[in-house]
Amino acid sequence: MEMEKKEKETISSGDEAKKKERSSPSSSEGNQQEDTTGGQSSGHTTIGAALSINVPTIPTGNGGQSHKSSSNGSEPSRRMSRRKRPRVEYKEMDDKLANLSEDEYYSEEEKQTKVFKPLEDEVEESDTEPDPKTASGLEGAAFSARLPHDKMTSQEAACFPDIIQSPSQTQKLFLHIRNRLLQVWFENPKVQLTLQNADTMIETPYNNGDGKEVPGPEGTLESLAKGDGEMVRRVHAYLERHGFINFGIFKVLKQPQPQSLKVVIIGAGVAGLAAARQLQSFGAEVTVLEARERVGGRVITYRKGQYLADLGAMIVTGLGGNPMTIISKQILMELAKVKQKCPLFESGGQTQIAKEKDEMVEREFNRLLEATSYMSHQLDLNFLSGKPVSLGEALELIIKLQEKQVKETKLEYLKSISKLQEKLKANQIQMLELQEKIKELHKQLKEAEDQKVAKDITSEFLVRSKTRDLRVACKEFNTLKEEQESLDQKIKDLENNPPSDVYLSSRDRQILDWHFANLEFANATPLSTLSLKHWDQDDDFEFTGSHYTVKNGYSCVPLALSEGQNVKLNTVVRQVKYSATGVEVVAQNVKGQQPGTVTYKADAALCTIPLGVLKQAPPVLQFVPPLPEWKTSAIQRMGYGNLNKVALCFEKVFWEPSINLFGHVGSTTASRGELFLFWNLYRAPVLLALVAGEAAQIMENVSDDVIVGRCLTVLRGIFGHNVVPQPKDAVVTRWRADPWSRGSYSYVAAGSSGNDYDLMATPVTPSPIVPGAPPQANNLPRLFFGGEHTIRNYPATVHGAMLSGLREAGRIADQFLGSPYAPQSQRR
Repeated sequence: MEMEKKEKETISSGDEAKKKERSSPSSSEGNQQEDTTGGQSSGHTTIGAALSINVPTIPTGNGGQSHKSSSNGSEPSRRMSRRKRPRVEYKEMDDKLANLSEDEYYSEEEKQTKVFKPLEDEVEESDTEPDPKTASGLEGAAFSARLPHDKMTSQEAACFPDIIQSPSQTQKLFLHIRNRLLQVWFENPKVQLTLQNADTMIETPYNNGDGKEVPGPEGTLESLAKGDGEMVRRVHAYLERHGFINFGIFKVLKQPQPQSLKVVIIGAGVAGLAAARQLQSFGAEVTVLEARERVGGRVITYRKGQYLADLGAMIVTGLGGNPMTIISKQILMELAKVKQKCPLFESGGQTQIAKEKDEMVEREFNRLLEATSYMSHQLDLNFLSGKPVSLGEALELIIKLQEKQVKETKLEYLKSISKLQEKLKANQIQMLELQEKIKELHKQLKEAEDQKVAKDITSEFLVRSKTRDLRVACKEFNTLKEEQESLDQKIKDLENNPPSDVYLSSRDRQILDWHFANLEFANATPLSTLSLKHWDQDDDFEFTGSHYTVKNGYSCVPLALSEGQNVKLNTVVRQVKYSATGVEVVAQNVKGQQPGTVTYKADAALCTIPLGVLKQAPPVLQFVPPLPEWKTSAIQRMGYGNLNKVALCFEKVFWEPSINLFGHVGSTTASRGELFLFWNLYRAPVLLALVAGEAAQIMENVSDDVIVGRCLTVLRGIFGHNVVPQPKDAVVTRWRADPWSRGSYSYVAAGSSGNDYDLMATPVTPSPIVPGAPPQANNLPRLFFGGEHTIRNYPATVHGAMLSGLREAGRIADQFLGSPYAPQSQRR
């Protein structure tokens, strides 16, 4: 359901220099509980003074001459698909696990099948670095599930308090069984991993099915393994309940026992469908209500004849740890690697920007991001006059400071030349005076010699005196002459190496604006709305490996997830009533014969509608009673962005077919996001043009004909007027105007933080009937929330939506059905 960010990073924003800068303790996930209203600064003067002193100098060149690369020396992969590429959950994980690539997930047999078979023209990728070596075995299995292989997570500690308090050997037993079950599941995710099969896969002594304790030294794993297989049962139940195994589309070997639990899910996007499938596998009765006439939400693939294009989510951002890896092995999901090469073309025509110029500006772009990080995390300059500073404001401020520094440098340069010229002038005056003196001395010496009387001491003394004076004057003249030559050389050197008149030339600024547009694409919003401190709070959780496109269309995922589900399309939810006894969801079939409403009663409701719809005023969905203030405040603080696409279907390919991306540099800052990037991803001759930032909103109010005409103007400027024909078909998205999405995906707005994602994920418990009365023991949460806007570590992504659905399914089942992983004596 969720439209894919673009991309991390990412496109990324997957820039290594930026990611290292963002990894400071103050920005790490475990330390982001800070008060978002503190740390105020007095104003621009303070920021300017602080930055000019403390921020590492950003070298300036002659209107864009070559600069030194960023400190880490690595080249960013900014155009892959997304800036931010979610991050692996546990930082203490071994480095080698962080290098897991997609090869780990596919057997040799599967690599030969159509499930994952890159096209021949995509095999060679000289423009991309090879995927790093992978971890395998039990460690690789844990990494694939986003878990540390050698320690229990906080969730596991909460679910297994008896084990976390036990000796380390017991915990090692738990980890071995957990990792082994994950490994078995990943080896064949097309078939349910039942407890019976799991028990047979756990080698002796870890399962010890003979009913006896295995002999062994006291405290060893052998002595801790019990014959009843209780540990295996509990670990299997935990992994299944929380969506680490047996999720997605797989063959069910053991039908679940029907339960009395009824759940209504609002929204048939990836989050809602994943949750529905899980809850159904737990035996619950699930009804999914969807306002659209299709499933998928913001995952939608345009299909017409030979043409295909993803109008919403379209990129799988890394396979290492990504649940979409499992889905791609369960269904026909043709993954093809996205090549990183992305030539940029000038705004005025067919001229391609030189690689050196492109890389120079990109390095400057990265340094600017590093400077904003320093400004935020080191100087704590996150507020101006009590208002949070946005990333865009910080960038423009630093650019102004750089321009000021350039002017100051130019002024000092001119002052240096002026001082040298003054010295040269004074030196030349002395030389002229000395020259006249030498002439006079020479004249006097000649007269003295002419008047010299033989053997006259007085006349001899006069000649020698004049000779001495002349020598001294000549020596002094030579010294002044050498000084003049030195001053001349210094002035010449300065004149031959003048500092830049500007920080960025107009051409450099245009290229920089392209990178800013790319970052706005990654976040689906203008930079002026992004939180300076928290905009990239999820970067540390990015998945490893290359980015992939889905050749047969991303909609294959929600379509597969919806099979066998009770999904009611064209059903708009108008009201959700929740109380201590359950929920009542009032819905209306907008295309049915009867215009009246239908009420669905259930034990719980899971709301997965997009954040944009929740933010809408007046609200289209009424909650009774109203949502608590902490929930509505989080909804308002969070940002929900907009990104639009133009799909152009041609009769034949006229662009370079071997590249997946090419960029168009806008002529102005205001228009930088307009058609700034074109994607070539499919077998058919289809180009996808992206519109980001302010341009995305402006485009919503322009007709399709005008937009398509603008696309053709850009393409004809690049490839030639006679080369680019009229498209056979074209599709323009308007996600902000879509009543069932109201935008593309969430972002961390100025004034918000990662904490708001956690608040969005928190379920709502009905208030006591009597105001002020203490909550009743049976007053459980009844209203749950899922979707990309509810998952802090993986927001704005399809995999994030899926993980949120799995999370909520486990939460709801635990609450109403009990915890199957609890010790036998504590199970209800």
